[in-house]
Amino acid sequence: MANVNSKNFSGDAIEIIAFRLHEQEFCVKTTTIREIRGWAPSTPIPHSPPDVVGVMNLRGTVIPIIDLAYKLGMTSSVANERSAIVVAEVHNMVVGMVVDRVSDILTISADQVQPVPEVTASFDRAYCEGIIASENGMICFLNLSKMFKGTEADDLIAA
Repeated sequence: MANVNSKNFSGDAIEIIAFRLHEQEFCVKTTTIREIRGWAPSTPIPHSPPDVVGVMNLRGTVIPIIDLAYKLGMTSSVANERSAIVVAEVHNMVVGMVVDRVSDILTISADQVQPVPEVTASFDRAYCEGIIASENGMICFLNLSKMFKGTEADDLIAA
């Protein structure tokens, strides 16, 4: 477990949900996930941040829907019938994230998570908790708490 912050990976096993964005694999801890929904259109909000697709009604609660690809600096995802909305709770706020498709739910050992290599001095690794090497390629382990800081989460609802 060298170079991995043990407070982020407590215990030997970590359950993750893996998903694809533009043919790249990403994952998050299942403990942050509330549910996975099929794609459904959302209602756009005028003057919202560029990564906010809109809002949707989730059993009586209005939640923001985030274009996760755009949030990660990629081109926006074009939703289709295989797209999914991964609903997560971050900083006591529920948010939906559009992904191209959900790949798998896995249990990995904490020592499988390797540190993100240093790319350049200006490279920001804040969103990436680590890299998992699997038989199908590399999976980028995302840190939702760092992606959606508490004040930013409040701004999404206020937008």
